[in-house]
This record gives sequence, C-alpha cells and structure tokens, in this order.
Amino acid sequence: MNLKRQLFLASLLMLLIPWAGLQFVLELDEALRTQAAEQVQEQARRMAQTTGDLLIGTDVVEQGTPVIYAQPVDQPPRLDGYGDDWPGYDEELSHQQWQALPATTENSALRWQAVTDQRHLYLLVRVQRPDITYFDPGSPARLHDRLRLIQQTNGEVSERLIRTPAPGSLYASIPGQDDEPDYRVTGRWETVEQGYQLELQLPLPPRGSRLGLVAEWPQDGGYGSAGTELDPPPVVVRRLPAVERELASQLAGGQHLQVVEPDGWVIARQTLASRNRRPEFDTLSPLQVVEQIALNGLRALVRFYQPEPQPVDNTANLLDPHTLPQQGLVRHRDGETLLMVTQPVFNGRTLVLEQSLNQLLALSGNALGSVIARSTLLVVALMLILLGYVSWLSWRITRLQRAVSASVDDDGRIVGTLPPTRARDELGQLHQHFGQMVNRLHGYNDYLESFSRRLSHELKTPVAVVRSSLDNLRHADSAQDRDSYIARAASATDRLSQILNGMSEAARLEQSFDHAEKEHFDLAEVLAQATRAYQELDRTHRISYQGPPAGAPMNGSPELIVQLLDKLVDNARDFTPADGRIQVTLAVSARWLDLSVFNEGSQLPDRPGSDIFAPFISHRNRSQDGHLGQGLLIVRLITEHHGGRVRADNDTDGVRFTVSLPRQS
Repeated sequence: MNLKRQLFLASLLMLLIPWAGLQFVLELDEALRTQAAEQVQEQARRMAQTTGDLLIGTDVVEQGTPVIYAQPVDQPPRLDGYGDDWPGYDEELSHQQWQALPATTENSALRWQAVTDQRHLYLLVRVQRPDITYFDPGSPARLHDRLRLIQQTNGEVSERLIRTPAPGSLYASIPGQDDEPDYRVTGRWETVEQGYQLELQLPLPPRGSRLGLVAEWPQDGGYGSAGTELDPPPVVVRRLPAVERELASQLAGGQHLQVVEPDGWVIARQTLASRNRRPEFDTLSPLQVVEQIALNGLRALVRFYQPEPQPVDNTANLLDPHTLPQQGLVRHRDGETLLMVTQPVFNGRTLVLEQSLNQLLALSGNALGSVIARSTLLVVALMLILLGYVSWLSWRITRLQRAVSASVDDDGRIVGTLPPTRARDELGQLHQHFGQMVNRLHGYNDYLESFSRRLSHELKTPVAVVRSSLDNLRHADSAQDRDSYIARAASATDRLSQILNGMSEAARLEQSFDHAEKEHFDLAEVLAQATRAYQELDRTHRISYQGPPAGAPMNGSPELIVQLLDKLVDNARDFTPADGRIQVTLAVSARWLDLSVFNEGSQLPDRPGSDIFAPFISHRNRSQDGHLGQGLLIVRLITEHHGGRVRADNDTDGVRFTVSLPRQS
C-alpha cells in the first residue's frame, strides 16, 4: 500500500470526530424528547383542567350523534351560489369538508358545508336532482323543489323554507297559511350539473342548538326527501373562541393545541408559531450558507434515526381520538414532525397538545449542531488539505525515485547525478543525501573501474623485475651476477609485499581497535616529538610544529595517533613540492583539541571534503605508484575511534586537514 493510501486511511479516522458528535446529538435528542414529553404531558394536564373548567355546563356531543360542523372563517363568503371562496371547496363532492349523513339512497343526494364568522352561520348545500321544479308564486300549492331548515333550541322548534321561482337571490319564509318571509335568512340559488346549489346566511344558533336540513322534491303526488330530518336533528358544532383565547395564553412557541369531542369533532384549535426563524438567504455569508447546508443535513440525520412518526391530518375538523397516540411522534400534512401528547378532559373530551421538534432540534442543532456542522466542514477541509499534501509528498518521493533510478543503469553503473533541490525539509535533506551518495558511488565506481588498471600497473613492474631476474639468474655465470639478480628479485618481492600490505592495512586496523588500550597522554608532546622526527628524516621539505609544548591532555592510544599523523604527513609530502612547507598545528579549546596538517601545493577538487576519506578514493595521478587510496581512510577510522571528526579544506596556497579530538578534562 503506497503512502497516499496509508495517509488517506489515516485521515478517515478524523471522521470519528463528527461521528462521535452525531452519536452525542442523537443521545441528546432522545433525552430532550423524553424530557420534552414529560414537560408537555404536565402542561397538557394543566390545560386539560383549565379546559374542563371552561366547558362546564356545555353539552357534550356523544359518539354517533349527527353533527353539522361549522368551520370558523376570518372573512364571510360571498353569497353568489358558487362556493369558490369556501375553504376546501370541491365541486366533485370528494373533499372532506363536505358533510353528509351515513350513505343511503336518499341521503346521498344531499351534501353540505358550514362556516361561521362568529356572527352568522353560512351554509353551502348541494342537492343532486336531475330535473328541478321551481316554486310558482301563482300556484303556491303546486309541488316544487325546496329546502327545509329545522332548528331546535332549548326545546323549541322553528322551521324555515327555502324556495325560489328561478335561480338567483332569495330569502326564507316561515311555513304557514301566509308564508311570512324571514329576511334574516338570505342566500342564493344556482343551478349546477345534476342539481342545484344553495349558499345561505342565517343567524348563528346558540350553543347546543340543533339544525336539520331536508331537501324535498315532487315525487308520486307528494314529496320525496333527503337530508337530516331526524329526531332530534344534528347538533351544530363549532369552535369555541373563548376557550381558544384562554388556552392560547398557555402555549409555548412551536406548539399546536386541539380539543375534540368524544366523537372527534374539533371544538378548539390554537397554534403558536415557533420563535426560531430561519435567517434570510441574502443576509448569509458564503460560510454561513455552507453551515446551514451542513446543519440541515444534521437535522435530516437526526430525523432519520428518530422513531417513525404517525401521520396526522392537522387540518381536519374530525379526528378519531382512539387512533391518536397517547404520547409519540406525529407528522403533519406539511411534513413537520411533532411530539404529541393527549390528555382526557372532563365529560369525555380529549385535549391534544403537540410540540414542534424544530424547537428540540434547535437546542441540539443550532447550538451544538452548529459546532458539529462546523467541525465536520473543518474535518472535510483538513482531509482535502491532507490529501493534497500527501499527493504533493507522493509526487516529490516519486520524482526522487525516478531521479535516483535515472542515475543508475541496468548494470549498476552510475551514469548521472541528481538535480539540486531548494527544499529544506526532511525530503530535501534526503534528496541531498541521495545526491551525496550518488556522487560517492560515482567516485567509487570510477575508482573500481581504474582499480584493476592501477593494480596491474603497480604489480607489473615488480613482477617483470622478478621474472627478468629469474631468467637472467638461469644464464648467469658468475656468483656476482647471480647475487645481483637475486637482490633485484628480492627488492621486487618487497615491493609486492608493500602493495599487498597497504591493501589490507585498513582492515587490520579496524580489527586492532578491539584490542587497543586507551591511556591518558599529552597530545602536544606527542605531536612535537613526531614532527621533529619527520624533519630529521625528510630534508627536502620544511616540516614544523606550531602549538603549545604541553597541556593538551586526552584519552586514547598514542600509537594510533602517531599512525594518524604519519598518514597525514605522508599524504602532505606527496603533494608538496620540493622545499615546500608542511606545518603541524595544535589548537586547544575548552572541549576540543584541533590537530591540523597544512601543506603547500595543489588544492583539492571541487567536491565535498568528506569524499576523500572514503575507501578506495585517491586524487593522485595514475603515474604515482604504490598508492591505492587507503591512507586517508585510515585517518578517518582512527579519528572516529577516538570520538572525533576530520575534514579537509582548501587553504590560500595549499590544503589543510583538520582532526578534532575530544579533550580530556
């Protein structure tokens, strides 16, 4: 699995933050719903007691009682006979606002709607009659289509007749010999498809009154009828404004209240809108728009994990109290989810109180939900940034990999160098280290490629000398000649031995470190004595020591330090011209003893100074025999054995090698 996928999977763990937040919100939402249910239930008990007190003395509409339900309206309808301005008007008689008795052949011909503005009662009556016979004022005894209004109030019964000689405006008449008109009951008669339709206005009957509607038409020498001529007639049921006003003061924001009769008719309904209003879109900043989108998503998730709500038609005037949950979630026709509780009221009525969950979601949504929404957006943004950063790192690593691969051919030969980089981070340092490694390997490969030639050149001369000496020895006649050839062969053999010893000296030195014993000695005295010995043995160069004669204590092996100095001075001799200056210097500081060897002559190539301390690296010309590039490697090994460091630098007119060794306190 590559680095990008690993970091992608690791970044997915950041999603645990919003997931844990969502779990907390769900638990908080459940706790809030439980607490809200208890509070709403207690509120419903108080309101049920208030409702019972307000309804003392009012008649209860028992189950099965015929009812004419008058829905409240703010504006009275226009009496034009068409009913277009009536709430829920449906010309096809399929809407629930149309009322009728239980379906029979006769009753199916009559449908009605009733509304009230708390001053008058308005009726919209539809009668299905294929042929209409209108009232003839010249022959009042002639049978005709008519509507009888039968009102019963406090035991007294009154009746009004609605009839007309032609479609249009009308008023009621009081049945009797003179058919006295009653101008308080007015309306309009209009012909509709398969019948006629009446729109009437009459005084609002007192509470508890009954009203019968009977449509009559000529049939078999008498009158056929359809309607509500029952004993007693249907009860006029309407909402009670006084009860609604009293209960409205006890509602909280986002609550809906209904009081229903035992048969399910709503006699009180009140709603208090939520106080939390959504902000206008134009007033939101882009960040707030994104936050609102995330918050809506959070609310949708909360609703998804909530129990399935029961659908309830909050606009219906007739509810079945037996199907309503005593406590639980319901959903209105507009899609709003609410918490419903029911509470019995005196005389078998039921109080239904609903609390909008938007209020609860506001508690767990707007406050904590806003934080979670923001954290989710922040996590997603961080994931995208992290993935982009990972892609960038992956691209850099891939580029470095290709550069390294391009610098090495299929045979393992270094054929190029790595391009420079300006990056200063760990990958930049890795790039630089790879570049140094490739450069070292390039030098090492160059040396290996020339090693066989150099070794062959080094061995060719002594081998040729040995071979020629042996050939000449075979043909020598005198003892003097034989001694001469034997001496030449021995000298060539010694030369071969020196070359082989030089090749294995570094390996033997590393093995000797395990047995070398360290002791306390004065480095200044050792350097001063060794420098004087170098000057006495080499009169062709000016070798001197500069530094304190004593006072440079250290812990180590004096023999190895002298061997280190031998290699540095021998290396300096090889590059110093005749009568050139070689200077051994010692500088003493609080922690370090800096031993340096300077020699006049040619300078180092433009390469890092540490390269020349690697194995098999030599900057001598091929004409210089006997040097296989092991001397400075030995210097580095001895230095590291003593815990120091070594470097080579070009000076003004030569080269300076500096060995820093820890000072013994």
